[in-house]
Amino acid sequence: MKTTRSARFAFAGLTAVLAAVLLASPTLSGRSQKEHFTGFAISLNGAARTATVDVMIQRWSSDAERDRLVAILTSEKDSYRANEKLLAALQKMPKAGYMRTTNTLAWDLRYARQNPLEDGGRQIVVATDRPVGFREAVNQPRTMDYPFTIAEFRLNTDDRGEGRILAGTKIFIDKHNQLVLENYSQQPVRFNQIKRLK
Repeated sequence: MKTTRSARFAFAGLTAVLAAVLLASPTLSGRSQKEHFTGFAISLNGAARTATVDVMIQRWSSDAERDRLVAILTSEKDSYRANEKLLAALQKMPKAGYMRTTNTLAWDLRYARQNPLEDGGRQIVVATDRPVGFREAVNQPRTMDYPFTIAEFRLNTDDRGEGRILAGTKIFIDKHNQLVLENYSQQPVRFNQIKRLK
């Protein structure tokens, strides 16, 4: 399968964040179970587009749920099968919240974890299966091999910050035992001016 049209984002920032939150995330105490965030998304893929994005976290994913996903990534060497199994496992998880823009319906989040930062802030990663339209489902193009949407953001002690949203992503462990995120022909969406709503 050719990868010339896909773009790998194995840069230190986002990959390190996901490794920390997905592979070895400690839990944070003293936080409410439900949290609501809003931010300003900027997509530079093609014509620049902007939208307000709401992220509602209704529950944090458990250590057991994280461990099940990590076990799939680390045990399955074929990236295609790993993503098939990861997608099936993610879809079976109970709803962790939702994400929506001002002009779209909300879609369910299946995974939400947070990790403390040294400065007292925190990193949050949410993930879900990517919404797939009817035409894409029928035609089964290569984009179907990129089934995940992942949002990552870093918040300061005032619960304000910025991050990225990756739509159309696959996740796997490469031959060097590194976590790899691969997007299909697009750059991550910038997620700016994030704040926690009271």
